[in-house]
Amino acid sequence: MTGESVRPEEHKDKQTASSGANNLLERRYWVEFQNPTLPAPELMRDIKLKIEHYSPGLLANFEKTVGEERELRVGDQFCIRILGPWNGDVRVTDVDDHSFTFETLKGHPEAGTICFSLTPHEYFADAWHFEIRSLAASRDGLVAFTYDTLGVGKKMQEKTWVSFCQRVVEKSGGQQLGDIQVRTLAKEEMPHEVKAEAE
Repeated sequence: MTGESVRPEEHKDKQTASSGANNLLERRYWVEFQNPTLPAPELMRDIKLKIEHYSPGLLANFEKTVGEERELRVGDQFCIRILGPWNGDVRVTDVDDHSFTFETLKGHPEAGTICFSLTPHEYFADAWHFEIRSLAASRDGLVAFTYDTLGVGKKMQEKTWVSFCQRVVEKSGGQQLGDIQVRTLAKEEMPHEVKAEAE
């Protein structure tokens, strides 16, 4: 990215999870690390401003299409291109010191939200928990078939976000604690409060 701002993009409607196919999933990808050489606030700011550096170029690419390059704000938009027919636009809905959230826009293969967060470890000192959490359904039945039944999109998505987690640890300069974790919950397995988020 170069310059102060990026090109304007026409307004696109959001795709809520409730508007998608009936296959709501909560997917979580997380990694924990200790003793980072890059302070957590600086790491999170770097992720916000250079998110494209954390995604594997051969699998996925982030391009900011709305918003200033030197800041991440509510209303900013990105085009995410994932290997295969999985391209889609997202818009920032929430930003704070520890996290930011995207909502998917019309035409995205998924309908819902995805949140990136960096929080202190529950037990260890100077340790951190980085997580990518999506709560979404497939846009329609065809996408659901390709993603769930054939498993094509699922594999690409998992590789993308696992690699993203690896790059966060590398950038932190810290020591990874255990393996990168991946968990998926179907709608019938979700707590009531999680289902309510998607309504």
